[in-house]
Amino acid sequence: MFFYGCSPTPDLLNLSIAKDEVINYHNSGKYETETAKVVDEAIEKFNGTASGQNSAVVFDVDETAVTSYDHYRKWDFGYVPKYFDMWVDSAKAPAVPAVLNLYNYLIKKNYKIVFVTGRKEYQYEATYKNLINAGYTKFDTLIVKGEEYSGQTAEKYKSEKRSELAEKGYIISGTVGDQWSDLNGPNHGIQVKIPNYMYIIY
Repeated sequence: MFFYGCSPTPDLLNLSIAKDEVINYHNSGKYETETAKVVDEAIEKFNGTASGQNSAVVFDVDETAVTSYDHYRKWDFGYVPKYFDMWVDSAKAPAVPAVLNLYNYLIKKNYKIVFVTGRKEYQYEATYKNLINAGYTKFDTLIVKGEEYSGQTAEKYKSEKRSELAEKGYIISGTVGDQWSDLNGPNHGIQVKIPNYMYIIY
């Protein structure tokens, strides 16, 4: 269990209990059930919209489009940059099934799909390959985090990227992410919050 953007001092016993709760949550099927419910509710909202020529939905990548749960469980839910980079390079993170269903629904409704991720520039090719491998075979663009955003919050980075997309003519109809920092800020449209009990990014 880890955090970005803060310096928590968790009680080790409580941390151990939290890890067990996350494992039980995933093993019980509750993660799939909760995620499917979120997506069903999102589809109901999008059913009431019409997509224009430049209508777009912005997706996050990690723990949204694809899941790294098996990777994090292997490393006891800790974040070790070297090993996470190796995981990214493998391009093997599987799709979150319900989110892939939402993506396919939006493609059929002629929405443009844009991925905006906190992954770094050197991870672009592996991330692109992973998305294709996971079933996200049609999207307008993939935006990765440049060095100019080093030290900035995820919310500032993602908000600015959505604003840049809007300036280019995209109409942001929705945002899909596992963190509120993926969704908050200007140009967010319909907000689809995917559950993630492993970590928080601000």
